[in-house]
Amino acid sequence: MSVRDHLGRLVPLVRKPERIISFVPAITETMYHLGLDKKIVGRTRFCKFPEDKVQHAVNIGGTKDMKLDRIHELKPDLIIAEKEENTKEMVETLEKHYPVFVFEVQHFKDVFPMIEDIGRLTDREKAAIQLMQQIKNAFQVLPHGKNNRVAYVIWQKPYMVVGKDTYINSLLEEMGFSNPFTEAEGRYPMVNEKDFKKAKLDEVFLATEPFPFREKHLDVFEKMLPHTKVRIVDGEMFWYGAKMVEAAAYFKTFREE
Repeated sequence: MSVRDHLGRLVPLVRKPERIISFVPAITETMYHLGLDKKIVGRTRFCKFPEDKVQHAVNIGGTKDMKLDRIHELKPDLIIAEKEENTKEMVETLEKHYPVFVFEVQHFKDVFPMIEDIGRLTDREKAAIQLMQQIKNAFQVLPHGKNNRVAYVIWQKPYMVVGKDTYINSLLEEMGFSNPFTEAEGRYPMVNEKDFKKAKLDEVFLATEPFPFREKHLDVFEKMLPHTKVRIVDGEMFWYGAKMVEAAAYFKTFREE
């Protein structure tokens, strides 16, 4: 049979997958949540959840690089990739040998087709429906961001922030925040101190990943923006998929502080 992935590519499958490699940390965690422990044979070094299970799968490299020899040894019958997370060159190399299903998760609404398709591909439809309902229920009771203008900072030297057409921005909007940097060029714009001040921000979120912002970085931003609330946020809570159930409780603390 053949299935169409999120980029419209036709992906040939001889049978329901029994040996799966995932190049997407958030999707790896989601597949474990759906009970696919025994079918996940390979994952990236960044796939760290659930901690008690990922170690049983072989490390096949990173999200932008891979160890092709290890992949060949594993003989996967399905490889999972994502348009932003992985490179076009990786997909083109892998699809010469194996079925590669590419997801695209740029918005909050994209999460549910992703979960549904994983369930469909792996005979976990019931578990997928349950997870989707859990997420929808959890996000119904989130506190509202009151349209506060917020910058979500992911890097320094240069500073980079989350912009338009990204899952994280759509999640901020889902929680009622307003991101002025969606008007900037690119999905992850480079900005400077002048840009931060011009944006008239109510809040700044310094994410713990991909750059590891910590408490020591707060002083810099508090001096730069003395009238803006600055906080360190757990970047892992902004992953999509199974993490969203846990993240909903975390987001509630934003209004309790």
